[in-house]
Amino acid sequence: MAADRRIPVSVITGFLGSGKTTLLNRLLQDPAMAGAAVIINEFGEIGLDHLLIATPNENTVLLSSGCICCTVRGDLVNTLRDLDKQRREGELPPFDRVLIETTGLADPVPIVQTVVVDEKLAPQYRLDSVITLVDAVNGAGQLDTQPESRKQAAIADRLLVSKADLADATAVARLTERLAVINPGAEILESVHGRIAPDVLFGAAIATASRAAEVRRWLQEDRYVRVEARQGLSAHDDGIRSYSLVLDQQVTRAGLTAWLTALASLRGAELLRVKGLLNVEGEPVAVHAVQTLIHEPVYLQHWPDADRRSRLVFITRNMTREAVEATLGVLGWQSQPVEGGVPKPDPQKYARFLAAMTKMH
Repeated sequence: MAADRRIPVSVITGFLGSGKTTLLNRLLQDPAMAGAAVIINEFGEIGLDHLLIATPNENTVLLSSGCICCTVRGDLVNTLRDLDKQRREGELPPFDRVLIETTGLADPVPIVQTVVVDEKLAPQYRLDSVITLVDAVNGAGQLDTQPESRKQAAIADRLLVSKADLADATAVARLTERLAVINPGAEILESVHGRIAPDVLFGAAIATASRAAEVRRWLQEDRYVRVEARQGLSAHDDGIRSYSLVLDQQVTRAGLTAWLTALASLRGAELLRVKGLLNVEGEPVAVHAVQTLIHEPVYLQHWPDADRRSRLVFITRNMTREAVEATLGVLGWQSQPVEGGVPKPDPQKYARFLAAMTKMH
């Protein structure tokens, strides 16, 4: 299959004062980031003025690093479309990635959903990674008191502990351990004054031709197993749990569609994240969902190892492992042809499944 040539988009989030703008400043000074476009919410702390060298139009500026920077003045869809249009028409220099900085109180899920789902953007852009900064000094308290902070941590691909030089080693270790419980699948990194190599932060998305090590690193099943074995919730963690499940039987395409759709639409608020490597009628398929957003399944060219079982990892809020496990039978359902040739599960079984799904907790 041809390589995906769409422009990768990464979302940089984190609670107020976590160091997002400091990180951006450092990243944009790296030669590897010279082809980046940066989108900053207009209510955020922009803090990049010393890098500006020109103003092509009222919403877009060029930075001394060669990067493009703009603020969201309408909606994100229009901003991304305008950037692509100006690039194609030669009004802006070419860019090879987009970074979106959210405000400290923002829920990053709608931004991720916009990039993945919007039909106007999908031909030009693809989601690469969600990077969440957590302040080593104030992060533990923010996780205790701010639901937004916990959610930002739970959906991240990379967790970046900032200001590690300002906190003692014991506090940093405790924070890192807590983050690993909230989100076992995320890579946890440290940064001082925003210093970190770009290639460490980006590249979290799974691709069709991913190598075995990349698939295993994306799923991180072993981390979920270890965390679940010793998982004890903080009193402030909103019932956030992580766990992994293994299925011996093959998954059918109709069953996978029915299960993912029902889980996201009926339980999306509690489903912070799910990833899986599934045996779909003999083929290796990577699935990924964040709340109500279901990413398009990726059919891999090769299995990463000899294990042909289906493996799923979850981060949920107030949804127990047992409740999720009770729904997995639908994954093996055979489809029933209906008018027009569209395969669907048996309607009576599906109705019982939906009724059970609405009651799970």
